[in-house]
Amino acid sequence: MFEKAVIYATKAHNGQKRKGTNLPFIIHPMEVAAIVSAMTLDENMLCAAVLHDVVEDCEDISIEDIRKEFGDIIAAHVGKESEDKSKTWKERKGRTIEFLKNEASREAKILALGDKLANIRSIARDYKILGEELWQRFNMKDKDTQGWYYKGMIEGFRELNEFNEYAEYCRLVEQVFGKI
Repeated sequence: MFEKAVIYATKAHNGQKRKGTNLPFIIHPMEVAAIVSAMTLDENMLCAAVLHDVVEDCEDISIEDIRKEFGDIIAAHVGKESEDKSKTWKERKGRTIEFLKNEASREAKILALGDKLANIRSIARDYKILGEELWQRFNMKDKDTQGWYYKGMIEGFRELNEFNEYAEYCRLVEQVFGKI
């Protein structure tokens, strides 16, 4: 099933590049799956990690498509990690923070931590090279607003504090955005 998910995600993201880079987008979901695999070996979770961006970022792929190909459990995981792109950036990110703090299951938190840790690793690496210029690659180009988002998720991830990935996330957020 995991191999099928990798193939599906690779085809879905074909031609897409990681924001502000020339790197193939599929590198991100594969990194998310690697991070998630350090916290759980549940195959449904690993499949959802690889597929987490296909509904949000690929035209003509719906949660129903994921359900048909991979079943209800994986579709539910992917659905919880997908944002409603009809909302503003601030509304979407605020909703993510509130979901993680008040509603998310442990599995949803693990998937989100995998995704956000992959993102903050990339941001921290690129920030060392580009400095403040880095923020120009994002839709929301303000460092403080990005910091609000990444810092805001820490409380939602707190129940995962037994994992090294949680500590790494907190350390990198503080390194990039300052005191938590």
